[in-house]
Amino acid sequence: MGRGHTTVDGRYSLKEKCGVLAAYSLSGYDVAPMLVRGLEALQHRGQESWGIRVRGHKTFRRMGLAVEGLSGRVLDWKGQSGIGHVRYSTKGRTILENAHPIDIGEDFSLAQNGTIANHENLFARMKGEFSLNHSVTDTKLLGLRLQQSLRGGDDWFTAMEKVSHELTGAYSLVFITNEGDIYAARDPQGFRPLSLGYHIPTSTYLVASESCAFASVDAKLIRDIRPGEIVKVNKEGLLSRLFAKRVQKAHCSFEYTYFAHPSSIIEGISVYEARKRVGRLLAQRVPLKGDVVIPVPDSARPAALGYSEESGIPMEEGLMKDRYRKRGTMRSFIEPSQGSRAEIVKQMIPITSTVVGKDVILVDDSVVRGTSSKIVVRVLRNAGAKSVKIVVTFPPVRHPCYMGIDFPTRQELVARGPIRGDKDLTEISKTVASRIDADQVVYNDSSNLSKGIGLPLTDLCHSCTTGNYSCLGTPTLNFKTRTQMKS
Repeated sequence: MGRGHTTVDGRYSLKEKCGVLAAYSLSGYDVAPMLVRGLEALQHRGQESWGIRVRGHKTFRRMGLAVEGLSGRVLDWKGQSGIGHVRYSTKGRTILENAHPIDIGEDFSLAQNGTIANHENLFARMKGEFSLNHSVTDTKLLGLRLQQSLRGGDDWFTAMEKVSHELTGAYSLVFITNEGDIYAARDPQGFRPLSLGYHIPTSTYLVASESCAFASVDAKLIRDIRPGEIVKVNKEGLLSRLFAKRVQKAHCSFEYTYFAHPSSIIEGISVYEARKRVGRLLAQRVPLKGDVVIPVPDSARPAALGYSEESGIPMEEGLMKDRYRKRGTMRSFIEPSQGSRAEIVKQMIPITSTVVGKDVILVDDSVVRGTSSKIVVRVLRNAGAKSVKIVVTFPPVRHPCYMGIDFPTRQELVARGPIRGDKDLTEISKTVASRIDADQVVYNDSSNLSKGIGLPLTDLCHSCTTGNYSCLGTPTLNFKTRTQMKS
């Protein structure tokens, strides 16, 4: 999904970073209300559009946040199985046409979190059989390719195995067939999270991008869907199979510092505790002098608490989102345009008594484009802060992401440039501090981040910080500018 970005072969592809959800009740419980509540819990993964498909009903898609503009009849839908999606477009127009779930003929509907990096390869393979133009999204192409295999006589497990050999990129998928069967699959490297849960009172299996969706409906986390695994749920219960050989894992480290909900458990690790550990380790690695530690709301709070506890510098709330405004709860990073991102950040309200005359240590999860950070620094200075030093839990983002995060071009990245060691990292930090008007910027490094998360460095994807795309089968990528594709 999304607007165009350069692919591994130098062409343009489409990508998406969203939240997916699926439910199947073995007892015949109507799952529509459960899907809506679960999508609300996944709202932090996408706030542009949402949709659900329940067996026996046409796909329902709407712009905006989940339940905004919701017709009461949707909550009253009868059906024991369904899927849902919240959309964050890393590239692409914010229009209803691009919302999920996507119907693949009369056979099935699907929703995706991720991006197929070799989109053009699939397009070239299939354009002879289907009437396609270059605006077709990666999700639709994947669905059509699976449809080809299924109509050729393959079952879902075989089809997924065959098609996976043709795919490069990140994908966590949920499907519902016209018979009401539910399928879910996760790419062999496990870039994007995907979890399996169970609601005991209604005997309902659930699949979701994050376990926080289970908690919202009083369901229990069973486990993560394994990389390269496909699961099927129907009236006979749960069936699982690996469709791809075991390869090196490449879990997205950005999930742990920013994207995931702090209450979620991913790969057996508490996101909240991981962020707090990262803050502690940063205080050990780079102790700073200051009067107060302030988090950038909301995802940086656990890291700021960890930094405060380890450093002994008190943490205070110095910035508040205006939650009484319509857009007060929105996340700026996942907004589709620079203007809308800036507008959300500008709605942060400083607590003057916390910052006036103080040397502020501002803890943030990431500094990507620098626009939001520059606004926050200005807000704190205008409120009377004596100085503003920024501690960043994620390493410098210097390269585009091709696995579903909105880092599409190097030109827009405030930390772009080569880093070959601590000396260059220091120079990048100085350059970024100058660009965003901070007194000092301190970045985390990949090793420290890995230690804080609690996963081996080799199990995490760091392509956006290193420029090494070997997890996609190529060490480097072609950054030539091409005509942007529409979605």
